[in-house]
Amino acid sequence: MKRFNKLIYIAAFGALLSMPSCSKKFLDEELITARSTQDFETQDGLDGLVTGMYQSLRFHFNYEWAYSTTNYGTDEFAVGGDRTMQMWNSYDANLNSLTGDVATVWDNMYGAINSANIVIRNVPVYYKDETNKNTRLGEGYFMRAFNYFKLVKQYGGVPLKLQPSESVEYEFSRNTEKEVYAQIFNDFREAYKLLPGSVSQRGRLTKWAAAHFLAKAHLFRASELYNGWNGDTREADLDSAILYGNAVINSGVHSLAANYKDLWNYTGPDAANEALPEIILSAQFSNNTATQGRYGNQTHLFYLSIYQNLAGMVRDLAGGREFQRLRTTDYSIDIYDRVNDSRFWKSFKTTYLCNNPSGAPKWTKDNAPSSSLIDKVRFTGGQESIRYIVNDAGDARYTSSNITFRAPHMFVRYFQGEQQNLIGTHGNYTTSRFVGLSKFADGSRDVVASQFGRRDGILARLAETYLIVAEAYGRKGQYADALPYINAVRDRAAYKSGEDRSAYVDGGVAYKTNTAANTATYVSYSEKNSYYESNNITETTASTLSNMHLNAVTDIFESPREFYTKMGTASEKDKFVAFILNERSRELMGELMRWEDLARTKTLVKRCNLFNDEARPQEGQHYLRPIPQAFLDIIKKNGKPLTAAEKAAMQNPGW
Repeated sequence: MKRFNKLIYIAAFGALLSMPSCSKKFLDEELITARSTQDFETQDGLDGLVTGMYQSLRFHFNYEWAYSTTNYGTDEFAVGGDRTMQMWNSYDANLNSLTGDVATVWDNMYGAINSANIVIRNVPVYYKDETNKNTRLGEGYFMRAFNYFKLVKQYGGVPLKLQPSESVEYEFSRNTEKEVYAQIFNDFREAYKLLPGSVSQRGRLTKWAAAHFLAKAHLFRASELYNGWNGDTREADLDSAILYGNAVINSGVHSLAANYKDLWNYTGPDAANEALPEIILSAQFSNNTATQGRYGNQTHLFYLSIYQNLAGMVRDLAGGREFQRLRTTDYSIDIYDRVNDSRFWKSFKTTYLCNNPSGAPKWTKDNAPSSSLIDKVRFTGGQESIRYIVNDAGDARYTSSNITFRAPHMFVRYFQGEQQNLIGTHGNYTTSRFVGLSKFADGSRDVVASQFGRRDGILARLAETYLIVAEAYGRKGQYADALPYINAVRDRAAYKSGEDRSAYVDGGVAYKTNTAANTATYVSYSEKNSYYESNNITETTASTLSNMHLNAVTDIFESPREFYTKMGTASEKDKFVAFILNERSRELMGELMRWEDLARTKTLVKRCNLFNDEARPQEGQHYLRPIPQAFLDIIKKNGKPLTAAEKAAMQNPGW
């Protein structure tokens, strides 16, 4: 992805690909030639430019900025053993002076906006195919709105640029958040009118993607971050969130996956789980190395804990290349009902198998089950080598001594006598040893060391649409109306009668033999999780437990799992917002939207203080990112560079 160091957007990079209209995988066409801006005055050139806009969606999954700007510094994840990007979590002085990814997001959003501006201006004039003309125009409007929505969520009011930049431009002023949102709604509504209800090429935009983001943008504008000016629009925004959200839910095109695991049971590029009707919009990746871009999908790297340096283990494709950037917090474990809510066990990895038997540990005279096993290996290739126990405080079963009598490496969340504090590590969990999120595991990479993931990145799915509508109803005080939408998501999440509760979901499953790229006999993938032992229950007991359906509104307000007392929430209004944020965690854990949710609801400071042992955002500053210094340094006013005072006036508060 090209980085722009100035606010100069000649978006030829977006049109480097040819796009035959009959291609099923329109993003996988081979690179044929660079284009000039004159090509954008032809139908073929505009088709290529639109393809480039779809390529720009990959940016949100490409590199460190994917998680650092969205998941760090929240209640869900803290810093793991690798502290490369810790400033995004701790909000320390290094973030204040950061010019890297702050500017990267800004530059790439504006680059995509310029492509959209060219499409919006040129399609009505130069596009001759009346069949696809409205679709191309709708794609332009959607992409412009989508990228401005990202900008306003991260930076607040930003310059609105609605005409293409085809030469160097220096003079810009910030628009207000109110003005930016008005433009976002205008563009998304145009996209909703122009885009088709269904498409023949997977990955292309439909009107339902526009409706989903219309609902989401209206919900954002109705949230607490904008209370200083949204009073006149708040009720209308909530009604619009319900209207457009229901349009998607009732479209007949999108439906929830039958099982939560279907979303993450990745079996290869462009396989079945990437075409589920629950998915409304995704960034398209594939195994086509010619069009994978500079980075590929790298989200598979960031959430895993270290396993490769334990005896009997080596890094492999199925286990993942573990960058250990994001350490799962206690909140992200305890917010789940881990007996009935299958989402926890279908989102996190708790067991590994031995894939390096020659390095397996041996029993000693101090811990061998019998004298005959002294100096014999504790496990062999393909047997369980690592086991995480996800237990609760007060569990008296484990001590630092007795876990050594177990064959696998044992990592226990709470040892005997330890009390819950919801902010640090316990037992023998560490910054490098924690229950890692496995949603984005990608065993389809060419080699173990490769960072180039191939699975699609989900940008919108129907479960979130349900939660958007539910939140809008709840914010209107219509809690009973919100309940069916919440239950639709929770009923799908609940373990079903007879379901195998120990079954594990991981992208490595399709590559458990790694025959194409790795000749090793054993791999670290495991088909089971630690459900029964972690919960200290038997299989027969688990099969008779109740599900998670909420039978009444009081089930929301009286649930001890929601941490209302700890967060100091007393009113029904505050409890409902806390509940919906918790439900969004349970459903959308790690899906690159948490910081924006906590910022818009102005719960970021409170939740970080309670649940993240290092994050200390400040009121009045950290609900917005800094405007990139590189932008402020190069723009002009009346032909002259900005003075220090003018730069300060244009910067966000506290930066």
